[in-house]
Amino acid sequence: MRIAIVNDMPLAVEVLRRVVASAPEHTLAWVAVNGREAVEKCREDRPDLILMDLIMPVMDGVQATDKIMKETPSAVLVVTATVEGNAARVFEAMGCGALDVVATPVFGPGMIIEGGRELLKKVSTIEKLLKKSPPPPSAAPKARKREPEGHPPLVAIGSSTGGPKALAKILSTLPVNSGAAFVIVQHVDAQFAQGLAVWLDAQTPLRVAVAREGMCPLADTVLVAVTNDHLLLGKDLALHYSPEPRDYPYRPSVNAFFFSLEHYWPRRDVAVLLTGMGKDGAQGLATLRQAGWHTIAQDQKSSVVYGMPAAAAELKAAVEILPIEKIAAAIRRQIDAAGINMPHPRKDS
Repeated sequence: MRIAIVNDMPLAVEVLRRVVASAPEHTLAWVAVNGREAVEKCREDRPDLILMDLIMPVMDGVQATDKIMKETPSAVLVVTATVEGNAARVFEAMGCGALDVVATPVFGPGMIIEGGRELLKKVSTIEKLLKKSPPPPSAAPKARKREPEGHPPLVAIGSSTGGPKALAKILSTLPVNSGAAFVIVQHVDAQFAQGLAVWLDAQTPLRVAVAREGMCPLADTVLVAVTNDHLLLGKDLALHYSPEPRDYPYRPSVNAFFFSLEHYWPRRDVAVLLTGMGKDGAQGLATLRQAGWHTIAQDQKSSVVYGMPAAAAELKAAVEILPIEKIAAAIRRQIDAAGINMPHPRKDS
């Protein structure tokens, strides 16, 4: 891959140069010292991947990512020195179209680079996604479903590139006492998943938390997948994490989660597939529609990357294809139809 570096710190640029050079299959396309320069260089020479810093003079990484995705769409991997301190900017950049985020490698003792392997692993995953979409994970054995009594209506949401902003848009207009449970599978590295939950919690009147091993979907709560393993619903109707399928590049996989819902969840509820690169979630959404779920896919115009919902549309997996600003209302209609009272959105005092 031809990889560009956007960073205003000479030491960080040198570390990234060395990491890129350490992999013979990658070459350095160019270096920019701020976002504005990156936008200009992308117009002249679009690379296969951009390693984008967040905090820079003239134009920061969020603004640059947004402008590049609108003018010369390119794969962007956010590379940031401080994850915790930049969580809000990380998810803003991902909302603008950045594919993923990784910590900036650094020189350790003896000038040995620490974190280079993690960066190259991210690059390898992105390269696979850009080349082709893998087949969906195999479905689990069928299980006898329990009766739906006593279980809240479930809204299952899958998202990837551009997902954080889309998720915030939907959750911010949903009420706090709907009686519904929400579970989100967003393609994001485990080290940033906790930050995503905290960030989303600040965007919505709903309570947002990470999905811990063994938790059950909770009414009036949004649970977010939090590891690099796949989030699955088990026959005990609790959420579990599994490393299988190990060779599937989407981690966690929306397809794997949707398939598990079809096997074990006792209700036919709502599943939503949002913006994202590739095809993850499309086959799972189709499976849920065939099982009687109300399925929704984001439309092309409002998607940052029309990959996952486009694949769903091709499979006729979605009952509704909607712009992002209409998806929350569609969710509310379906839960209303389930007999659950949906009050108007409000913030808790």
